[in-house]
Amino acid sequence: MTTLTAVPTRDPSAPLPRHVSLGATLSQTFTMAWRATLKMRRNFEQLFDVTLQPLLFTAMFAYIFGGAISGDVNAYLPLIIPGLIGQTVLTACVATGVQLREDMDKGVFDRFKVLPISRIAPLAGPMVADMLRYAIAATLTFATGMVMGYRPGGGVFGVLGAILLAIVAGWSLAWIFTWFGTIGRSAQGVQGISLMVMFPLTFLSNAFVPTETMPTWLRTFADLNPVSHVISAIRGLANDGRVTADLGWALLGCAVVIAIFAPLSVKTFTRKM
Repeated sequence: MTTLTAVPTRDPSAPLPRHVSLGATLSQTFTMAWRATLKMRRNFEQLFDVTLQPLLFTAMFAYIFGGAISGDVNAYLPLIIPGLIGQTVLTACVATGVQLREDMDKGVFDRFKVLPISRIAPLAGPMVADMLRYAIAATLTFATGMVMGYRPGGGVFGVLGAILLAIVAGWSLAWIFTWFGTIGRSAQGVQGISLMVMFPLTFLSNAFVPTETMPTWLRTFADLNPVSHVISAIRGLANDGRVTADLGWALLGCAVVIAIFAPLSVKTFTRKM
């Protein structure tokens, strides 16, 4: 006679676990990242801002402003290429918040309400997947610049370090726009708020022109702008292969942004779920 063993079942009325271990959180985050990656692969339009934009912006800004700012295009490339990497990555961050708001409006996250998963995983997972987008944007910007005559003095390791810093900065700054996605009422509203923040951070920095030519009050803001520190650190790595003090300030700024906006994003997201 075969003996049947009773399979323990969970009481549906019992509360879900309130705490998720670090290992489970990481596993769930990478699961969400894989889901977002598959979504990008099936919807290639999501990559237009990190594939076409670097090509267009690099050629457009270099040929329009190169002669006026640096005398010729080749002299302007060491200034503009790192600046465009920072600008393109920051622009790509805007899509993170907009996509989050769209998914929340469509009820995609409703299914996560009944799952015993970490509340940060649905937010951090797509952001991990977006690191691929930042890598594509930075690589294509460097490649376009090299086709135009840019020769990074930092060599292969300097360029790789600059790309890695751009990815870290993009992931960190994306928490700002993720928070916008959790508090916004619509995807259009999130995009509008994000652009109002993104444009001052990029254009009121040292991305396109030296800050020495700015009025004193504007130069002070540009020098304190965390995006300026990121771009200066990228320039030091790519152009000279040097690790400058700006790298430390850039990483510190990224850590501060994460410390502030990651908890805010999770708190707002949890409350709305």
